[in-house]
Amino acid sequence: MKYGYFDNDRREYVITDPRTPVKWVNYIGSLAFGGIVDQTGGSLLCAGDPGLNRITKYIPQLPASDFKGTTLYLRVRGKDGVELISPFFTPRLDAFDLYECRVGLSYQTIVSEIRGIRTEVTIFVPTGESVELRDIRVTNLRDDEVDVEVVPVVEYSHFDALKQFANADWVPQTMMSEALPIDADHLALLQYPFLRKDGAVNYLSASGAVSSFESDRKIFLGGNEYGTWREPLALASGHPLSCYEARRGDNIGALVLPLGTLQSGAEERVVAMLGQAERDEIRTTVTKYCNHHEVDAAFERLADFWSANLSVFECRTPDPDFDAMVNVHNPRQCYMTMNWSRYLSLYQLGIGTRGLGFRDSSQDVMGGLSGAPGEAKELLRKLLSIQKPDGSAMHQFYPATMEADCGDAEEEKDNGKLVYGDDHLWIVSAVCAYLKETGDRDFLDEKITYYDASLSIDGRPDGTVMEHLCKALAWTKENVGDHGIPLLGFADWNDCVNLPGKAESMFNACLYGLGLREMIELCEHLGHDDLAERYRGDHADMRQQVNEVAWDGDWYVRYFTEQGEALGSRNNAHGAIYTNAQSWAVMAGFAPEERASRALDSVREKLNTPFGIKLSGPGYNQYDPEIGGVTTYPPGAKENGGIFLHSNPWVMIAETMLGRGDRAFEYYSQINPAKRNDDIDLFEVEPYCYPQNILGDEHPQFGLGRNSWLSGTASWTYQAATKFILGIRPGHDGLVVDPCVPSSWDRFEVTRRIRGASYRIVVENPQGVSRGVASITVDGKALDGGVIPYCDGGEHLVEITMGEESHGVVEDVTELAAAG
Repeated sequence: MKYGYFDNDRREYVITDPRTPVKWVNYIGSLAFGGIVDQTGGSLLCAGDPGLNRITKYIPQLPASDFKGTTLYLRVRGKDGVELISPFFTPRLDAFDLYECRVGLSYQTIVSEIRGIRTEVTIFVPTGESVELRDIRVTNLRDDEVDVEVVPVVEYSHFDALKQFANADWVPQTMMSEALPIDADHLALLQYPFLRKDGAVNYLSASGAVSSFESDRKIFLGGNEYGTWREPLALASGHPLSCYEARRGDNIGALVLPLGTLQSGAEERVVAMLGQAERDEIRTTVTKYCNHHEVDAAFERLADFWSANLSVFECRTPDPDFDAMVNVHNPRQCYMTMNWSRYLSLYQLGIGTRGLGFRDSSQDVMGGLSGAPGEAKELLRKLLSIQKPDGSAMHQFYPATMEADCGDAEEEKDNGKLVYGDDHLWIVSAVCAYLKETGDRDFLDEKITYYDASLSIDGRPDGTVMEHLCKALAWTKENVGDHGIPLLGFADWNDCVNLPGKAESMFNACLYGLGLREMIELCEHLGHDDLAERYRGDHADMRQQVNEVAWDGDWYVRYFTEQGEALGSRNNAHGAIYTNAQSWAVMAGFAPEERASRALDSVREKLNTPFGIKLSGPGYNQYDPEIGGVTTYPPGAKENGGIFLHSNPWVMIAETMLGRGDRAFEYYSQINPAKRNDDIDLFEVEPYCYPQNILGDEHPQFGLGRNSWLSGTASWTYQAATKFILGIRPGHDGLVVDPCVPSSWDRFEVTRRIRGASYRIVVENPQGVSRGVASITVDGKALDGGVIPYCDGGEHLVEITMGEESHGVVEDVTELAAAG
């Protein structure tokens, strides 16, 4: 069954049936103020810290039919008496004549028609502000006039979100409300937990006059709360609300906003505001947005931001689903993931235990930096500041305080395992990606402190960004196991394999190899020849070690236990092959051509499915404490033989490095959520963003997606599509052109804006090849080689003809491995 469609002209996905298989959400605002809005208008908002500054009470585990944090009612008086309408479908669940939820770029527009009343509500957070606006337009489609009252409702969370579930005595005593007059016609209903040290107050207000309000859930629902959100007795009565200013209890905010009499065909507009500010700022914000021209201008600024963000890379290919994701939905997800990391979603609730991850955000930067390089740079600074003086890194940090910890590794203090073996290495690729995009070489000389919780920030040692990168590589070089492979630590990228003792990780070896490749390229660009030569030697040493000890005959092993046993080996009954050891051996330049081909063929033979490539297989079928969390899942779920989507684009990239464009694109299409739009009852999650995982073929619900939105899949799939399939990627000296596309594509175009210039790149493929560049012209002049030098502004036409005679833009995998 279909639940909606892509409106590519408006850059929206349009949900036409609110009864989606699971909650489908969109992100509005930013981590500073914002959150998620679902397909029926419920919202989970926070400011700065989802755990310690939660605003709305949205409980994802409750049924989708329940009230969720915020909603809207209309009270309509006509010739048939008083009618109660819920324009967002929930919580009344009435049958609609029309329902559209337009999932836009940081906004949600819900349009509904029921019983002759049309409601259109656009929900968004103005850029840089701490208020959610709900721009409400009501149209009378009936033949007769009606009187309409608009009633926005919010249920507040305690700002310390967990406490509302853990202390049913203290929390209600601290929840209180207060009516704050704005002027003669307007008021703001405050939710004021007096314990807030920063003076911040949550408030609900509107651009229209308030005739009455309610702040106590018990009174609003009525009947000692045996009234329901579907039929709040305080509204059903038709009477004004109580105007009670609660001093304890379950706080809500409900405002009755009379629109007056609407003649047939007439429309009225009112804007509801849900925000957080100090008391003195509230009047300023409310007064500003009582002017609807200011609301329109704020929405235009939001549109301008996204137009600029998405214009840096636009493509036109023979595959419309590919174009929809690459041009709109994938970069939008990349930006949101760069902003939110894994901090707030329906799956990770950001309550007390989950900050921004060093590993996660380092990868997210690489997908989001082209559209927002300034924000990316600031995030890189934060990440570098939680790298430790020895070169390793803390696992996560809390952006409100910049305190950091080692995540689950904290539990392993007694065993000396306070380090994830991969965290610190990701920053090397992230910084290099930023430098290639921006050319900001001065960033390398910027001094940033190292993390030491025992010292004040002012007293911590510092180092240049370049020194941070060098220390990251040095830590891994110095911490290897008996096989000469880098130590696993508590875990590597695969958090769920936690081997005791001095276990070794093939993933860490390959991530180290890729980091060395990036640093070799950077040092050559900077003229640091001695350092480049040293890193070439380090790469060659690790390459030799990997191929001596980790090749298992048809693929590379994934781990070595402290006792020397290989995991991810043909000798294992479960977990015999892991995808990442194969793709990353190619990406690192470690795998000779024959082994690279064989390893990736093994992935296809043993792990590929119609819905994507499994992370490993066969799945473990019972808990094994020596292996860890991966064995707690049933076979086919998550890391235990599930289709962990994050690892799929790494296989795509590896396949393009072998020139196998048809296979790379097949893998891309397998996990493209847009291609699941007609099969949603199986897939269930949103078709406009990548989930984290899909249940694998060993699971009875094979094909079911979960954990959407905040996933490293977004960044890496965007990179795989733009940099490796379309093959347009920034280098230090120019744009590298190296497409590896389906052989059936005869033509495609890319517009790439970078460093102040715009390049329209037209690629013709008359011979039907997957890879190879026969000729390139820039503004009509032939280019010798496959790197387009950066131009100083302007618009430029690049014409490329693919063919068998390649310029050798990127060395083949054998040359990469030999060069180290």
